[in-house]
Amino acid sequence: MNNKKISVIIPTLNEESSIGKVIDEIPVKALENSGYVVDIVIVDGLSTDRTAKIAKEKGAIVLLETRRGKARAIRTALETVDSNFVFMLDGDYTYSAAYIPVMLKALNKYPVVIGSRLKGQREKGALKKINFIGNHLLTALANILYGTRVSDVCTGYWGFRKEVIQNLILTSEGFQLEAELLIQIAKRGYRIGEVPILYRCRAGKAKLSGLKDGMHIARFLFSKRFHS
Repeated sequence: MNNKKISVIIPTLNEESSIGKVIDEIPVKALENSGYVVDIVIVDGLSTDRTAKIAKEKGAIVLLETRRGKARAIRTALETVDSNFVFMLDGDYTYSAAYIPVMLKALNKYPVVIGSRLKGQREKGALKKINFIGNHLLTALANILYGTRVSDVCTGYWGFRKEVIQNLILTSEGFQLEAELLIQIAKRGYRIGEVPILYRCRAGKAKLSGLKDGMHIARFLFSKRFHS
């Protein structure tokens, strides 16, 4: 038994239809049987539904974030947790927490691991054609600018070793989070492993607007490469 600690961070905003399923899918017992202590950390952006209540009933730690934006929520969580391994996924049930043990194994080789939607499978309708193409273009742009070899720069499913988290200095507030993670990881020379995953249709309304947000991410990638 190694008694190492794992934190699973899930940002939420009005996810009462899915957060219970997301938490239930985290293989806590299997991880505990392998010698890990597991914390589930929900960072809630002032949901107006029962998201926080359901999460607490499921045994999760719930942090309230008054400032809007997924990146702000993740930054709050990362400032709070102190674990050997940290996983990040969304609260809308698009990403399966069942992949955590596979990603954990990959973290023995790589300091950072992503769950790749574009290498894996996608439920019909989970990723619109324009978003599928846009993700490929943004990923190609990121790889060219930063010398990486990832297949899915916009994935919301990440795993990190502790030393990586300690060296991140995140400043973004919203949808640029994943791009900023990739930029900082690449600049610090960390290798990134990948696990192909199944990407599911989300429960509820999407929070990104597709083309508009894609253009913002592209500008962000350029600006951080040439102006910082």
